[in-house]
Amino acid sequence: MNRTLREDADAIVRASIAAVLPDEAVRRTLRDYRPGRGKTLLVAAGKAAWQMARAAADTLGHVDGGVVITKYGHVKEPIPGLVCCEAGHPVPDENGFAATKKALALVEGLSAEDTVIFLLSGGGSALFELPLIPGEELRDITRQLLGCGADIVEINAIRKRLSAVKGGRFALACAPARVLSIVLSDVLGDPLDSIASGPACPDGTSCADALAVAEKYGLRLSRDALALLRRETPKTLDGVETYVSGSVRELCAAAGRAASELGYEPVFLTDRLSCEAREAGRFLSAILKSHAGSGRALAFIAGGETVVRLTGNGLGGRNQELALAACEGIAGLAEAAVFSVGSDGTDGPTDAAGGFVDGGSLEKLKAAGLELHAVLGDNDSYHALAAIGGLIVTGPTGTNVNDVSVALLRA
Repeated sequence: MNRTLREDADAIVRASIAAVLPDEAVRRTLRDYRPGRGKTLLVAAGKAAWQMARAAADTLGHVDGGVVITKYGHVKEPIPGLVCCEAGHPVPDENGFAATKKALALVEGLSAEDTVIFLLSGGGSALFELPLIPGEELRDITRQLLGCGADIVEINAIRKRLSAVKGGRFALACAPARVLSIVLSDVLGDPLDSIASGPACPDGTSCADALAVAEKYGLRLSRDALALLRRETPKTLDGVETYVSGSVRELCAAAGRAASELGYEPVFLTDRLSCEAREAGRFLSAILKSHAGSGRALAFIAGGETVVRLTGNGLGGRNQELALAACEGIAGLAEAAVFSVGSDGTDGPTDAAGGFVDGGSLEKLKAAGLELHAVLGDNDSYHALAAIGGLIVTGPTGTNVNDVSVALLRA
């Protein structure tokens, strides 16, 4: 076999991401759309917003206005008839607040004959935001939530109560217009009220749930923020149709097909991986150690979304930390590798999609003067992987359906 493990990993990443691009799903949903007597407006928010909006604009042919809000570096070119905005993620910023104001102004004063095409993808919780508290306070709470180990459902239970658009409030702002929502899911199990905090979906969480999250993680909240946690969100919405396109299950299936074409036997572990990134990496390395010497070429596939517990001040993301945490367990295994990527092409506040390690990575770290546990303790996986050639860089992909982690073992 002339290919390297890294070449196999890169091929699997490319094929799996290509299989979950949202273009066809958006076109399929809008193909039979017939505009009413009123206006057709378009609002897109999330890391895949530009890609989804372009597909929608191409399919519809004409819209009467629209706003696209996505992450910095994700607008590839202008889309005629739409205002494209870039903003901060995973921590919201003033550009996101300003862009969301534009979206709310766009849908103000609509009639029952108007339609809002709402395209939503992961990352919308940070990108599509107009806070009911000062922006800096919201950013502080967001950082607390991202660093405490809370899962995405817990995080969104808090965020949607501090927002003028989350938890169904954007759909209320559009009323009485019809809202046609197309959602690219990045949340395990596809709960609509959690994807980007459900701007056009009735909220399935309660005030009690939000207050319990605040207490569980010891969040520092002002009196005004606590008062908002006690204010209930919409539980019913009229005039909203929602279609879910894409999921982490499709991402995993595509990774399995690509691995099979490369000669591996795919083993599907889960599409609901939800734990600390370091633990997931160690678990995948343990699986490889158990099967080393079996004489079989295997690809163990897990999809989902891990979390990082911040203990240091380094740079990295959950996929990079997962990969780095695996390198000790597979040290010395000549034909073993672990890699993990975010399908959106960005992992945490970095330009990398994820990370790759193999049986020689631990020695490479030592040769670079880096001690694994110190690096993990400082959450500095980005610089460590960069030092050993372990970063996976794809650039923004135009989709976002969670992460895929793969443990490869060659015969």
